[in-house]
Amino acid sequence: MTPVVSSGKAATTNPLKQSPALGGAMAFLGIERSLPLLHGSQGCTAFALVLMVRHFREAIPLQTTAMSEISTILGGADNVEAAIGNIYDRAQPRLIGICSTALTETRGEDMAADLRTIRERHPEWRDVLDVVFASTPDYGGSLEEGWGKVVTAVIEALVPQGEVPRALRRVNLLVGSHLTPGDVEELADFVHGMGLDAVVLPDLSGSLDGHVPDRHITTSLGGTRLDAIAGMGSAVLTLAVGAQMEGAAEALQRRTGVPYRMFDHVTGLAATDAFASALIEAGGEPSPRLKRERSRLLDAMLDGHFAFSGKRCAIAAEPDLLLALSEFIAAMGASVGAAITPVAAPHLSRVPTASVVIGDIDDLEQGATGCHLVLSNSHAREAASRLGLPLFRVGFPVFDRLGGPQRVSVGYRGTRRLIFDLANLFLEQAGDTQGAHEAPPAEAAEKHRHAQAQVG
Repeated sequence: MTPVVSSGKAATTNPLKQSPALGGAMAFLGIERSLPLLHGSQGCTAFALVLMVRHFREAIPLQTTAMSEISTILGGADNVEAAIGNIYDRAQPRLIGICSTALTETRGEDMAADLRTIRERHPEWRDVLDVVFASTPDYGGSLEEGWGKVVTAVIEALVPQGEVPRALRRVNLLVGSHLTPGDVEELADFVHGMGLDAVVLPDLSGSLDGHVPDRHITTSLGGTRLDAIAGMGSAVLTLAVGAQMEGAAEALQRRTGVPYRMFDHVTGLAATDAFASALIEAGGEPSPRLKRERSRLLDAMLDGHFAFSGKRCAIAAEPDLLLALSEFIAAMGASVGAAITPVAAPHLSRVPTASVVIGDIDDLEQGATGCHLVLSNSHAREAASRLGLPLFRVGFPVFDRLGGPQRVSVGYRGTRRLIFDLANLFLEQAGDTQGAHEAPPAEAAEKHRHAQAQVG
């Protein structure tokens, strides 16, 4: 087991941690006709809004209850009621998702009771508006925790309790915040390619995938339909990707009896094979194209491991993304010289490295000595520059490069793309022009032996 240690610093330098309320708001944006509402001050909402706009480069619908000093002391129920009313009158959302902040959580408001009272005073909202609340204070973890809490809250609020007849060849796909909209679309296509239907929650591939809408919409521009969420109890299996989704999968199983399978990630050959096997057990059938994509990944692994061999990488990311990247890098023959994450999580003990540090990007910079590559978000660009190392931008936010939300690193195709991207960085760093075109004779012979072993 890998030890997980704290950096022990008295202050954070260049934070890696992202707000749980931000993660929760992003999850709500993966639901059709939704509008997230942060219950806190205007500053809390403005900071989250700026980060999302810079990352996705889209107009982000995000509202605030605009708590003041007086309302914070006396209670924010009136602000919540006024905000819901104004949002519904102006934007006509089908769902308003409320995320608490540290400001209101520290006071100790009973939002569940307040919302019941508010709904009783507004019967006109009963059949046209759903309101879901999730507790996401800033001291309660990081972006992944906020995302997971919102998905759990949505299931508990919108999925009817009790078992219903199962729809054969239908599965639920719960996706974590470490997956880009491009990743989510790739996994959905993977499921559909095996002849199965999937209800994806949350589905950012429909709302923040970077498309131009045909009309102005003041809510989310797509995502999981509410009727699809209500019907999740009819699936034969739930596939949860990322440890942050386990709470949501358990909640769905308690309410509907639908069994679930957990996947730390779906990056790499072994992880994708395990995902495909679960779909086969659920009634799916691999298509010839899927088998071809697997064969292409095998060839890419054989080509790429020469570039990865002997390389050391420094990674700073949230727990689920850190585990996915580190296991992929280790499987390709490289090593993880530094692993930094903002919060503790049980599965960090499986990260293939000497130790995992709970810290910030300054800890990344200090631990990356002797490494060949840095993998982190755009906030690590100055640290990578000082180290003289290339930065492969992953996670949230990525604001100084285009296409971050569309990057794919899951499944057979996504893993192959990731191999090429990282291998090319290693080759460029080494100035290896020969390796960029063809393997040397000895390496080509080794590749041939590996290929024969796979066929056998």
